[in-house]
Amino acid sequence: MALDVQTIASIIFVLFLTLFIILKRKNMQTQKILFPLLYFSMYRTQYGIKFMDSFARRFRKMLIFLGYAGIIVGFLGMIFISYFIIQSLIPLLTQPDAKASLSPVLPFKARGIFFIPFFYWIIAIFIIALVHEMAHGVIARVYNLKVKSSGFAFLGVLLPIIPAAFVEPDEKKLKKRHYKEQLSIFAAGPFSNVIFGFVFLAIGLLVFAPLAGSMIESNGVLIKDYVESGKNFPAESAKLKGQVIKAVDNTEIKTIDDLSKVLGTRKPGQIVNLKTDKDSYRITLAQNPEDASKAYLGAYLEQDTIAKSSYNQGILKYAPPVVSWFYTLFMVLFMLNFGVGMFNLLPLGPLDGGRMFQLVLYKIFEKEKADRAFKAVGLFLLVIVAVHLVFAFLRPA
Repeated sequence: MALDVQTIASIIFVLFLTLFIILKRKNMQTQKILFPLLYFSMYRTQYGIKFMDSFARRFRKMLIFLGYAGIIVGFLGMIFISYFIIQSLIPLLTQPDAKASLSPVLPFKARGIFFIPFFYWIIAIFIIALVHEMAHGVIARVYNLKVKSSGFAFLGVLLPIIPAAFVEPDEKKLKKRHYKEQLSIFAAGPFSNVIFGFVFLAIGLLVFAPLAGSMIESNGVLIKDYVESGKNFPAESAKLKGQVIKAVDNTEIKTIDDLSKVLGTRKPGQIVNLKTDKDSYRITLAQNPEDASKAYLGAYLEQDTIAKSSYNQGILKYAPPVVSWFYTLFMVLFMLNFGVGMFNLLPLGPLDGGRMFQLVLYKIFEKEKADRAFKAVGLFLLVIVAVHLVFAFLRPA
């Protein structure tokens, strides 16, 4: 089976990380969690520290205000993400078809993995880490707290597969600072990821979406995948995956809305003539699992598009795919920045939300009682996250 460019790039990247760790092993600090199966390696540098100093001095007043805003957003986000993962656990345990809300995001396809093509993934990981850690370092410097080092980190599962970054403030001095300063520093990373996520969303929707819309037009509805439920739905029975629906009963289908309108006039058990870009089929429609009165194909759909005629020749033919690529990139940057930022606000262990929550507990209770409460909450959430991840592999999203 031939490997595509994305897969080859992923393999080269993992080999590069492995070679880097081998060559720099004397300067690497490795936490051997379940070594060599699972480990975390850190490479300390001084990269970016001068920039943090300069940026913090230049925009100090604004950054102090943003730091306080980050505290508010941080605690609201903590409540939201905690409620979300707890609430979404209920259908996961009670509904056989429910999908896990949490799953690893990686650049390869496997059961339980939320797949993102390698080039999108590596760009997103780099930007997320840079934004997150720089924000911690800048807010630390706003309060004249020394940043001892910055650097690269790698999570390894046999081979290093997930790159990361870190900024290392002076922890001893940090613990002696006013709790508002500490909270501002802890919240800065997740807050910056959430803010940048919405900035990327705005750029995608306001810049690249209109550009793409001016260059392409609808060209039917792609059957992207089958709905997995143990039942043999019409799309799977007819082996329609990868085909583009062009017409239903002689009614032309250009958009997903066109298809929905046509199917809305049909009933379960009714036979329809379905034309795709490859063949024609007579299909008996099924019942919609959520509404037995509605017809159902049992497929995940995606809008298929083609370039407009004015973009079919010369150098202009490259414009639609390039604009579409950047639109997808900005949507991925939004999704992952927001997702990583929110997940980091969980009041769990070493996460930023965990450090914020622990600090508040220390202000309310005596240390021993606060530690017990923190461990209990952390263990509870850790079990919920673990259940989500287990079900992600049992019932891939």
